Amino acid sequence: MAVLLLAFAGVLLLAVLVSSLAHRTILSTAALFLVAGFVLGSETTGVLHLVPESPVVTDLANLALFAVLFTDGMRVGWSDLRSAWRLPGRALGWGLPLTLVITALVAKLLVGLDWPEALLVGAVLAPTDPVFAAALIGNKRVPLRLRRLLNVEAGVNDGVALPFVVVFLAIAAGSDDLHLSELGMELGLGIVIGVAVPWLALKLERLRFFAASTQYEPLNAVAIGLLVLALSQGLHGNLYLAAFAAGVTVATLGPRQREAFEHFGELIAEVFKLAALLVVGALISIEFLGEISWQGWVFAVLALVLARPLALAVAFLRSGLTKREQVTAMWFGPKGFASVVYSLLVLKSGIAAADEVFHLVALTVVLSILAHSSTDILVAKLFDDPEKLPAWFGRLRARTTGRPAVRAGSPELAEPPATAEPPGPAATTEPTGDGTAEPAGEGTAEPAAPAQALPPERPPSPRRSPEVPTTAPPDE
Repeated sequence: MAVLLLAFAGVLLLAVLVSSLAHRTILSTAALFLVAGFVLGSETTGVLHLVPESPVVTDLANLALFAVLFTDGMRVGWSDLRSAWRLPGRALGWGLPLTLVITALVAKLLVGLDWPEALLVGAVLAPTDPVFAAALIGNKRVPLRLRRLLNVEAGVNDGVALPFVVVFLAIAAGSDDLHLSELGMELGLGIVIGVAVPWLALKLERLRFFAASTQYEPLNAVAIGLLVLALSQGLHGNLYLAAFAAGVTVATLGPRQREAFEHFGELIAEVFKLAALLVVGALISIEFLGEISWQGWVFAVLALVLARPLALAVAFLRSGLTKREQVTAMWFGPKGFASVVYSLLVLKSGIAAADEVFHLVALTVVLSILAHSSTDILVAKLFDDPEKLPAWFGRLRARTTGRPAVRAGSPELAEPPATAEPPGPAATTEPTGDGTAEPAGEGTAEPAAPAQALPPERPPSPRRSPEVPTTAPPDE
């Protein structure tokens, strides 16, 4: 453990030193930790001696995913979920099952797995991970409905995929007991714990006998998260649904606590994420990769570039998403820690194809981490102001969208003359990306962008926010 801690501290220091460069380029700190784990692994340099059966692998993957889901849940409240459930509902109700089936079909036809094992691979790789789409979810220039779509989908689908994993694993093992009642109890208990614990904790703080000091206020959410984690593990509730439900409940009932915890919580989640990536990288070696056939490599690529894009293309038919938003959602289905945990569950089950399934999933997750963590900044910049982009990115976007590149300081970017703002309170709306404005939801703590001044001859309509375009741009 001391060697692992020393290795993590050294790589973390390096990541801090290059973090500014990583934010401006395709260099990814997630990829840095993954590659560092690969270099330090037992079959490369032998610094870290880890195997898939090591408890630290599963524990760190679970902790990283729990922390990320808890903090991401705090970005939305229950009212936001009720008002914006249509798109995540399509992604979960249609996109996830179709992704599972398409992935299984590729595994069956290309790799030659039997149907139970092929469907098991599809179920393990079906959930997405919000860890590697943080640049999109946290970028307020990205349309609100797209951020909510990616956030809610990733927060819920880990728990939704678990029943498929357990059922197909039981079928592959030849068991007649599919554990359906236990699965239903686990999912329901996770949601109950995730709602009840924050509700009770926040109610207690409002009693006149208790009050949190400014210094200790960020620790309120930490205590809530630890209670949810401990109760979920002790009572066998679904850890992932409990984490996301707890974050959403805190955002809804305790916006002050959410605000106090926000920055601190993001740092905690980042530390767990990077530590888990270092451990996952240490499991990969040249020998491990050499054991995978060329069909397995082709499968891993198709699982990323074919399965989810094709599934969401069907799920989002007539959804109202712009082309840019739909392509972004189709690409950002990163495979992460939930798939790692589920593949370790398969490896420990002892089924005949357990090792092959683990190799396929591990390769797909590694390629996904490298691809998605290196492109999230680039894709997020598609929604930024052109004048803030480097010249090379403007030319790249011009080639991909067909729109002429606009240079900073050109007349197209020149701000119109300012006019006096009419009196009255500022509107608390936020663009959704579909040409409408929507009130900032409870618990989101996302203030509306300031209204842009318009030329005198074109005053803004009193019924429309001037920052929301009334028609889609030509490329959308």
